[in-house]
Amino acid sequence: MTRTIKVAKMAKSTYYNLIKKWNRPDPDRKWKRRIKFIYHRHSGRFGYRRITDVLQEKGFTVNKKKVLRIMRDLGLKCIVRMKKYKSYKGEIGKAAPNILNRNFRAQKPNQKWVTDITEFKLFGQKLYLSPILDLFNGEIITYTLQSRPTFDLVETMLAQGLKYVNEGDELLIHSDQGWHYRMAQYRRALKEHNITQSMSRKGNCHDNSVMENFFGILKSEFLYLQEFDSIETFKTN
Repeated sequence: MTRTIKVAKMAKSTYYNLIKKWNRPDPDRKWKRRIKFIYHRHSGRFGYRRITDVLQEKGFTVNKKKVLRIMRDLGLKCIVRMKKYKSYKGEIGKAAPNILNRNFRAQKPNQKWVTDITEFKLFGQKLYLSPILDLFNGEIITYTLQSRPTFDLVETMLAQGLKYVNEGDELLIHSDQGWHYRMAQYRRALKEHNITQSMSRKGNCHDNSVMENFFGILKSEFLYLQEFDSIETFKTN
């Protein structure tokens, strides 16, 4: 007994449209070449956001969605996987207004500081880094590094940072709405030193994008591509 196989017929218009598409040059061929060049130049450490930034800095008009789509077509994935530490634990203490308002330029040192906490793993152990960055020149004023994100992670960081504040400085310090920055002890220390507190809007990481970018560079260009003998070696580097 023979078995009859039915073959679906394709409309002529569909057939000729497919032929035209196959013979047409790839409209994304130049973008693919540029994206592959940037991706491999940075050893796969750049994701679609940072590749978009590089392209835009070079004068190309392109958005992140297009870069993401092309990277998916090319099978390019960033080798760095960062985990955002979520320090928000509900309405603890008081939230400050977003006074910084994404104005990340400072005219002099100790005018605008930004801070945040990031989490990463090293030798199977979780570590939490809490730095202060001066928006005047991008300098890290001070930092603390601990195995637990307790309040003294931020309290000690602030105490260290206050040593660099001079009389007459009109300083603003900006953070997210994490519980550390909402604690009465933290807010009281700022008030005692006449420091203005500013916070990002809830769930809006772009309000503190300078710190986000710093953490991204730290992890992609240092932490994930260097070898350390121990956690102590990492701390000293």
